[in-house]
Amino acid sequence: MNTRLGRATVAVAACAITVSLAACGAEEDDASPAGSVKGDAIKVGLLLPENETARYEKFDKPLIEKKVRNFTLGKGKVIYANAQQDAAVQSTQVDAMIAAKVDVLIIDAVDSKAIADAVKKAKRAGIPVVAYDRLAEGPIDAYASFDNEDVGKVQGKALLDALGGKARSGQIVMMNGSPTDPNARQFKQSAHAVLDGSVNIGKEYDTADWKPENATAHMTAAIASLGKSAIVGVYSANDGMAGGIITALKRAGVSPLPPVTGQDAEIAGVQRIVAGTQYMSVYKPYAPEAAAAAEMAVTLAKGERIDGIINQVVDSPTSKRVPSVLVPGVALTRSNIKSTVVNDGVYTVAEICTDELKAACEEIGLN
Repeated sequence: MNTRLGRATVAVAACAITVSLAACGAEEDDASPAGSVKGDAIKVGLLLPENETARYEKFDKPLIEKKVRNFTLGKGKVIYANAQQDAAVQSTQVDAMIAAKVDVLIIDAVDSKAIADAVKKAKRAGIPVVAYDRLAEGPIDAYASFDNEDVGKVQGKALLDALGGKARSGQIVMMNGSPTDPNARQFKQSAHAVLDGSVNIGKEYDTADWKPENATAHMTAAIASLGKSAIVGVYSANDGMAGGIITALKRAGVSPLPPVTGQDAEIAGVQRIVAGTQYMSVYKPYAPEAAAAAEMAVTLAKGERIDGIINQVVDSPTSKRVPSVLVPGVALTRSNIKSTVVNDGVYTVAEICTDELKAACEEIGLN
């Protein structure tokens, strides 16, 4: 954004020598890329999928709002809606955003396929669409997310590291995410690429809506089928489900608990890692993801090119070579909580280290 502001400043200064500022503005518009050219007073529609996962309300929404203000010199406005995990509701929210005449949409799809028709409606209305966190289908203009294939590999490698020589001594259970989430499919595929041939997969589940209670039910069934002494590890695609899995393991009297993976570095997940009941999570620094989405959205709304923002292109089932920014994740274990989520300001030591966890926090130098 600084580069674009710099060019604009130089152009205005040069133009002021010979013509009025108003005339200079007209010439700037003529020189802009094709599309709807806006100033900084733009409206960004932000549609997030659910609030079962803490990250969306705690991190993504405020980070995107802050970055939109920054990129628009305080003149931009975010109109927000949460679909509460209902794809039909999200489609009606797109209709409402179109009626509100937003200049650009950022959509984290509940269902990547179901949202395609709504994306088409937005495009027909001349509204660019940035897919956020999940690769929506339909004619999207850009995509900001984490490197989902890398996330699954990080999880799989961490589980193998935790198992060590016990990797083939029993069975692991794989608890994948929602089948309607394209990210979940990528996590699953890349985790399999690491785990297959190195572990015995006793049971595997796709978990509707990422709900912890569904993970609890699946894990209870896996324990009943495999036997609690046979389970040596659990691949969980995120922290919410890891909590549900650990609930089922404790109820069944499994002790010691097998290593359980996770993702999102939710506060409850971080606390379980400190306590030793969850082995790891994938910490995804939300700030660069949110910043990329906000910058691409503002840039598209202004009718400018995003070539200088993206770091790669990806294919969706309906669109080829979608301009994208993908951010890598980090394996979060007891050894690096302080250097990641604490140092990055995601959580304070006081938030993590409750009275119950003070001894465990001191043990790993988290004080």
